[in-house]
Amino acid sequence: MGTRTQILVRGIVQGVGFRPYIYSLASKRELKGKVINNETGVLIDVEGDHADIDHFIDELRKNPPPLSQVESISRADNLESINFTDFQILPSELNGDLLAPVAPIASDTGTCRDCLAELFDPANRRYRYPFINCTNCGPRFTIVEGVPYDRARTTMSSFNMCGACRAEYIDPANRRFHAEPTCCPECGPQVALSPGVSGRLPCAISDARELLQSGKIVAIKGLGGYHLACDALNEEAVKTLRRQKYREDKPFALMANSVDVIKNYCRVSPAEEEILLSPERPIVLLEQKAAAVIPDAIAPGVRTLGFMLPYTPLHYLLLENSDSPLVMTSGNISDEPIAYEDSDARQRLKNIADYYLLHNRRIHIRTDDSVVRVPNFKSKIVNPKSQIVRRSRGYAPAPVKTSFRFQKQILACGAELKNTFCLARDRHAFISHHIGDLENLETLCSFTDGIEHFKNLFHLKPEVVAYDLHPGYLSTKHAVALEGLETKIAVQHHHAHIASCMADNRIEGEVIGVAMDGLGFGTDSKLWGGEFFVADFQDAERVFHLDHIPMPGGAKAIREPWRMAASYLHRAYGDEFLDLDLPFVRALDRAGWAALRSMISSGTNSPETSSMGRLFDALSALLSLRHTVHYEGQAAIELEAAADRNATKSYEFTIAHGSIIKAEPVIISAVDDLLNGVSVAEVSARFHLSVAGLIARVARQIRDERKLERIALSGGVFQNMFLLERTVALLESDGFKVFTHSRVPANDGGISLGQAAIANAQIAAGRI
Repeated sequence: MGTRTQILVRGIVQGVGFRPYIYSLASKRELKGKVINNETGVLIDVEGDHADIDHFIDELRKNPPPLSQVESISRADNLESINFTDFQILPSELNGDLLAPVAPIASDTGTCRDCLAELFDPANRRYRYPFINCTNCGPRFTIVEGVPYDRARTTMSSFNMCGACRAEYIDPANRRFHAEPTCCPECGPQVALSPGVSGRLPCAISDARELLQSGKIVAIKGLGGYHLACDALNEEAVKTLRRQKYREDKPFALMANSVDVIKNYCRVSPAEEEILLSPERPIVLLEQKAAAVIPDAIAPGVRTLGFMLPYTPLHYLLLENSDSPLVMTSGNISDEPIAYEDSDARQRLKNIADYYLLHNRRIHIRTDDSVVRVPNFKSKIVNPKSQIVRRSRGYAPAPVKTSFRFQKQILACGAELKNTFCLARDRHAFISHHIGDLENLETLCSFTDGIEHFKNLFHLKPEVVAYDLHPGYLSTKHAVALEGLETKIAVQHHHAHIASCMADNRIEGEVIGVAMDGLGFGTDSKLWGGEFFVADFQDAERVFHLDHIPMPGGAKAIREPWRMAASYLHRAYGDEFLDLDLPFVRALDRAGWAALRSMISSGTNSPETSSMGRLFDALSALLSLRHTVHYEGQAAIELEAAADRNATKSYEFTIAHGSIIKAEPVIISAVDDLLNGVSVAEVSARFHLSVAGLIARVARQIRDERKLERIALSGGVFQNMFLLERTVALLESDGFKVFTHSRVPANDGGISLGQAAIANAQIAAGRI
């Protein structure tokens, strides 16, 4: 006698081959019933032997489809029998006219092994077809236009399936069952090279490969936008691309056709190899080998190279049998958003690209490549292995599940730099793909369009908007100007950093929060960035902070770190610093300093900051590593790259008035070392170790006073792996439970999650 059970599976379970997987699993166990997408996930209704149903659920729990993310499985047993005669996949259960898309949409995913095998199988009808995909791989987020997720609401709607593809699409036993982008050479998108190569029968991909090998720059249309590609070993081509893209120093991303090729240039740990080969296919920041033969212009001034593996069939074909990597950088000029529409790419990239490798599948929403790195932590810690630096293709729009429930639907608008927004409801935070720096109209439009797209995809109608305290941020201005929202909540930048780290790690209650970054608007209207808090989701008490110091010229001091070095030297030595026999001082523009000195004295355009990021900038300039920067964080990145990894000595910060951290002793010690001939590498390392030691020292003091052992580290400064690894080691050896970021970035790309969490906590506490 059989029994009937209903099973509800929640998570990323729609559009990822879940129903055909269930069909196959049920058939293997000889279970009868049905499977259906409903408004909350996938509902399975089965009849059969009780033990077989238990085994069925166990297999479902242990081995779900590759692209799915099962969050929960609930069951209702011993229901009234229906006497099913077979097992069927039924159409989606509608709520009104549309399936309410609580179930998240999957991210774009790298080509799976089965499709890759077909790509290079001469007997397969999709042989060498650059748009192969199935339910286990291919485009999702970048092509979906609306919900429910079906072909008619994707950019594949203009391609009518041929009979062979239709047969696969409707076959529950086929891995292309309801794979909405399903296509083949007879009915799908096509690739073209523009302008064409004359004099022979065109073969766009092989022609593009030859053009790249000859030193040309090719704009390549990918999943989420255009890349600009060139031969990474051709120094002249790399320099030309850098010059024409107006990207003076920022490292270029690279793509190689295998991990073995990458290992020619970088050290690759097992954890890093696993991420390179993962379905998300991010750029992974790897330590460059000292003997690697690669142009300096690829990544000037740093120790790492950003490598990724092919993630579309087109990439595999382009890199087929190649032992050389390609530069694969975003298709834009300087800090503009990545180009994703064909006409826009032709206009904006016309003075950079020699050729365009195009296809006629529209991209609905632009999505940059994600960036990940793997810290080398020495001990077993709370954190997972990897940390996301930029969360975009392959990860977005998969939600971050939280330990708490959002009381209302919340829109969090994020920060100014590395912007993401977040839409939250129930236990899900839908964090956007990387938007970029909100410093121009096109990026702002990408931000506002993205919000509307997410609201549509996930049927979200925000009742609350959270935003940064800084009144000048475009994200703040957008939030304040929104109409029809009942509640608007301003959130302090660094509190949002700590809350983001807490939500990332699914912890609640009070923690010691250390937020260190470039700057953020403080509750006292000063620019913070070197902060120690006792914090939870509701509140953040600032208990220690770096002493405030003038930023002469305001934002100019960010672009010109020599200003911060001069400001710190003046704080430490007064005007006598001009007598120091240092390369930095000898090279200093005395007239320029006189103007800055006057600005500092009068308080003109010299906002005060407690930023640790600006202190890193000051040290970089003091060591004559970087006097001006061409991209955000460059001075600190090059300071980290210069550090001697074997150094053990450090300097000492002092603490005044019980809570003010003074950096002058560190500056004086660094100057003394330089005057005594200590190397730049050693001085850089000693500075890094000083900051790590400061964090451990202050954390111990807070623990003694507040009896807190959990510590959350957040902010862009903690993307510095030399600092982070040593800080974590010191804290763990002292008995702290350390939390850093893994699911969202430590930088401002994670701010929106923190804003949403804080707004929710204040609503839950009845404070709003």
